[in-house]
Amino acid sequence: MPDNRTLRARGCLLGLAIGDALGGPTEGLLPETIRRRWGRLTDFLSESQTGSDDTEYALFNARLLLKHGAQISAEAFAGGWQKEIISASNTYKGAGFSEMLAIRNLQEGLLPPHSGHHLHAWSDGLAMRVAPFGIVAAGRPELAARLAGMDGSVTHAGEGIFAGQAVAAAIACAMGGASVDAIVDAALGVIPPDSWTSTDIKRAVRLGAKSPDIWSALDPLYQEVVCTSYFWSDLAPEAVALAFGILTAARGGFRDAVLGGVNVGRDTDTIAAIAGAIAGAREGMGALPGEWTRRVLVSRGTCLSVVRGMNIQETADQLVALAGRWDS
Repeated sequence: MPDNRTLRARGCLLGLAIGDALGGPTEGLLPETIRRRWGRLTDFLSESQTGSDDTEYALFNARLLLKHGAQISAEAFAGGWQKEIISASNTYKGAGFSEMLAIRNLQEGLLPPHSGHHLHAWSDGLAMRVAPFGIVAAGRPELAARLAGMDGSVTHAGEGIFAGQAVAAAIACAMGGASVDAIVDAALGVIPPDSWTSTDIKRAVRLGAKSPDIWSALDPLYQEVVCTSYFWSDLAPEAVALAFGILTAARGGFRDAVLGGVNVGRDTDTIAAIAGAIAGAREGMGALPGEWTRRVLVSRGTCLSVVRGMNIQETADQLVALAGRWDS
């Protein structure tokens, strides 16, 4: 039988993919639009519904980790983007502004950290893809944050990197089955306390802790955390804070955390993916509904062709094996 760490790693990567897939139909919608169309969206709507860029960029990071191991660096991440992402065979379906602008910078010869400096450097494109770092750095939030910083320097800067580091550290802590409070503390411990990301996470967690259940938390979280004056929904501090607030209101439970992310509005696929990765790491694969897992088990590569056919469970197992060999 797989050991506890393996089950948590599987729960993490598959939980991310489930949240990504379930949140696809509600992505970018207002909460009232979601309620008007579905009441509450609590299941898949079709067989074609699957993970998108959130899942595929995380799998891409897993490939790079498995290739480079402890020798991974910002240069290695940038080289991976240059060789395997900047390609005519990729559709970039679902890819955000941060990815596209970083690709443009890399094509123009800019390398990290300069490639990550652009007008959308604060997006949640890093936070959505850091789960592999938390798995290989299980129990070591600082290492997870360092890996996220290396990767983030290719495509992000400032708050975009802080948000990714917070998620990576949270997953590293969750991989030990820690309490939600300890997971939040791990996330806050690796980012500047006066950052927008830190301030929003604290606000969202307070709201989540006061809510009797996940459904009571969604409107207060939306009203207090969402920057409604900004048109785009991929603000990293906003999305990550919503994920942490929802995780807190769900008391760390996988199903409620993911469904809260799906129904809260804004960048729902990423919010649900982050919440699903953290809750899945905390509770393990056994907490994931089997039917949901079956739907997302193998990547279709709709955004990045290089990850087409990757088995997410097998990838999680390989990351656990790599963690055992990691040289501090």
